[in-house]
Amino acid sequence: MQLFLDGSDINKIRKYCELGLIDGVTTNPSIILKSGKNMIEVISELAGIVSGSVSAEVSALDSDTMVQEGIKLAEIAENVTVKLPITWDGLKACKTLSNKGISVNMTLCFSSSQALLAAKAGAEYVSPFIGRLDDLNLEGIDLISDIKLIYSNYKFSTKILAASIRTVNHVKQCACFGADVATIPLDIFEKLVKHPLTDSGLSQFTADWEKTGQSII
Repeated sequence: MQLFLDGSDINKIRKYCELGLIDGVTTNPSIILKSGKNMIEVISELAGIVSGSVSAEVSALDSDTMVQEGIKLAEIAENVTVKLPITWDGLKACKTLSNKGISVNMTLCFSSSQALLAAKAGAEYVSPFIGRLDDLNLEGIDLISDIKLIYSNYKFSTKILAASIRTVNHVKQCACFGADVATIPLDIFEKLVKHPLTDSGLSQFTADWEKTGQSII
């Protein structure tokens, strides 16, 4: 499973990219707003740091303007993926952009029928929002499972990009259920390495080693 970071913190994204752990980045209008920076500049900088996909979302709601914005975003760098909402206009724009060879990520997916349409429209990625489904007392991870089955049945090439990840357990579930990508907020990503037994075990090993009075170097 590929790991994307969901955010625009340039320094932290660069840090984890240098470790070879990050395969891409996703952004959205809310993330850009929080950054307080110009969208084009943020996407351009991210695309220069990350070798994989960098998702940038259109703001338009009609298909013609979506296409215009999508083309402009795609011109920023070769690894930019245009994010479109799963609406009829979004699907129409997806078909147009994908026919032009532009990578598209269909976002705000909350049902398997939406994911089916996204694949038929030629999307490279579809982004099911599992956390927001959990908020409605639904099992968000079930959507990942359903989409995986549908895509496998019909040999769709569209990748499942699990989004709205709220917990470390969400990441584990996405990996277990076969999501192609998980896009993870920075605060959750930094928790992936943590476990209390690792901390206690390391403390014990360190204390015992100091008692030996030895040195490796």
